[in-house]
Amino acid sequence: MTQLVDASPDNAELPEPAPEEPDRRPRGNPAWWIAAVALVLGFGFVAGSLLWNSGKLFAPLDDVYIHLQYGRQLGSGHFFQFNTGDEISAGASSMLYAFVLGAAYAVGLHGSLFLAFAIAFNVCCFAAAAALTSVLGARLIGRTAGIWAGLLVAVSGPLLWGAASGMEVGLVALLVTGLTLTLVREQPAARFRFTPLAAALLALARPEGLIFAGVLTCAVLWTLWTHRRLSGIPRMLLRAVWSLLPVAVGIAQLAFYRIATGTASANGVQSKSFLHDSPVFYPGDFLDRVTATLRSLLGTFLGFSAQDFTFPGALLLAAVGAAWLLLPRANRPVIIAVLAGLLGAVGSLSTLNTALYHELRYFQPFLPLFFLCVVAGVHGIARLLPQPRFRRFALHGALVVALVFSLVAVPMWGVRYARAGAAIRDSDVSYAAWMTGHLPADAVVAVKDVGAVAYFSDRRIVDLLGLGTNGLAEPVNNGIGSLYEALRHMPPTQRPDYFATYDTGPGPSMAPLRDAGLLEQPAVGKFQAKTPADLRGITAVPFRDFSIAKANWSLAGNADAAPVPGEVRDYLNVAYLDDEQGHDYVYVPGQTGMQPWTAVARVQDVIDAGRMIVGGETFSLHNAIQGKPATLTARADIRGIPDMTVVVDGQEAGTWIRNESDEAWQSDSFTIPAELITSPDVHIELRQPRPLLNPYPEYTSYGYWLTQ
Repeated sequence: MTQLVDASPDNAELPEPAPEEPDRRPRGNPAWWIAAVALVLGFGFVAGSLLWNSGKLFAPLDDVYIHLQYGRQLGSGHFFQFNTGDEISAGASSMLYAFVLGAAYAVGLHGSLFLAFAIAFNVCCFAAAAALTSVLGARLIGRTAGIWAGLLVAVSGPLLWGAASGMEVGLVALLVTGLTLTLVREQPAARFRFTPLAAALLALARPEGLIFAGVLTCAVLWTLWTHRRLSGIPRMLLRAVWSLLPVAVGIAQLAFYRIATGTASANGVQSKSFLHDSPVFYPGDFLDRVTATLRSLLGTFLGFSAQDFTFPGALLLAAVGAAWLLLPRANRPVIIAVLAGLLGAVGSLSTLNTALYHELRYFQPFLPLFFLCVVAGVHGIARLLPQPRFRRFALHGALVVALVFSLVAVPMWGVRYARAGAAIRDSDVSYAAWMTGHLPADAVVAVKDVGAVAYFSDRRIVDLLGLGTNGLAEPVNNGIGSLYEALRHMPPTQRPDYFATYDTGPGPSMAPLRDAGLLEQPAVGKFQAKTPADLRGITAVPFRDFSIAKANWSLAGNADAAPVPGEVRDYLNVAYLDDEQGHDYVYVPGQTGMQPWTAVARVQDVIDAGRMIVGGETFSLHNAIQGKPATLTARADIRGIPDMTVVVDGQEAGTWIRNESDEAWQSDSFTIPAELITSPDVHIELRQPRPLLNPYPEYTSYGYWLTQ
């Protein structure tokens, strides 16, 4: 096109160049082919596992079968009952996913189709998450950056592993990316129609999802407040009420847990959290363990570990990308909320003792946002170059390197996936099938890995780790002694008839129960896992040797009888948590950080559980007769110094000397003078005679009787 230019002195400036004709060539939506890549790779993982396992489909985690069991029960009309007829339990880590599986089972997807649906559903969700990542990247950075972000998600080995596992990874990844994209789209106009709905679904999908959704809800409320003059206060308040939907859903979920199970946290949190997994909570120990987990995560996300979770330097690029995304003022509230939500989710997950297990599956759903920050970091660095062609070269060159690292790792992740499925087939599925043919149909079986054995054996299951069985998470976190006491205080018809367990973690070793004669020997069934470990020495199951033994409860109640004559006014059964709570029992450590783990021992026909004490104890005994001498009798195994100071209701009563014995325990008595028995409730302190100084009193405390 010809353009005339007026070059006269009256118009010395040249006019602006004519705008370029827009590119009217049709441009396909890259989200579709990114989703296609993700689908091909995801189902490629499944095909590889089928080839590895002779055409049969197995989940790579026992936890998958926990969700399938809850889904089957929901679909059959047994609302969150792990066994038919059980009380409601909160062993499924994702309430939303359990409902999805329940709906699938209700419409007829049974047998092998049920697991196939779980895997296919999550692979499709993962593909949608990859596509939405490209859309989100295009909106926040640019079309090219969006394509790269979506592609890195689609070829991520950890995400492919998690999505094809059958866990809720794909679903949560879709909700995380969908919520973020919805917020980004609706934030400029301050009209949040779908953001609260997406946040509510995420709050139901995972506990850390509730945290992420809650933080993004704060950004919604902030945006509504800053736009209050445009919308008016009444309309702003109405929109704020709708925006609080995820908060209401989160509170309702916690209230449901509280009403149904007696605690506001899910069973998995009680079983796995650093807040609950030891008898005594020490803030310093908690911070130390969380820091150690975060340190490991830093190495993993920097890409310098053997796990090949991401490419080298990824975390540094993500940090640069986060800073670059914060530069535009319009996006700042959203980006701050997303980053704060990610930090909150990572922080909460780092409090779990299983945070680094299962290929970091808890962190996998947040990888789309991580890769988006990585691409933003590369884009931001490339923008520092002066020439556009240099910028393009730097952007594409750096991301090609990242893509190559990811693609090289994909086959390895596929092998890990297939090998994990083989390990579950070789162990949990195999002994579940054995139980079906060898144990009575009405047998009650105690297990540690609760998923596959419940799903395949059709036997009534007691979950020793407390996921599917309410009330056992706290006892097992106190040790084998408290677990034994919780089991023996069950109604006889609900006690386990068999123990299908192993001695390695998670949970305590079963060896003390065998030594005490509770588990009959020889075992009725023994197995040894044969699946080879991967190059890191890791298998999908935490054991090699596994046994199924018949339980013998004939001596279960013999420990409660008083070992001395006299009328028993009260009895404290140490290591039985309900009894300890009823007697205000408190362990007084000789040094901060010491844990009073529980143990089980047997002397003749008495089996009892006790706490391993280094320091002292305090407790209250009841029903005493005022003004009458009382005898305090202890069953204990003394190993340290023999003397302890006895304090009754704040007054020193004397020194109690207890000597060592050749047996697992002995009984010793101490007379409390009549003048110290001033009320029916007697508070007793057993103190170390030389506070803060070694040697400490060291013994296993089994129980205390008050007689008069």
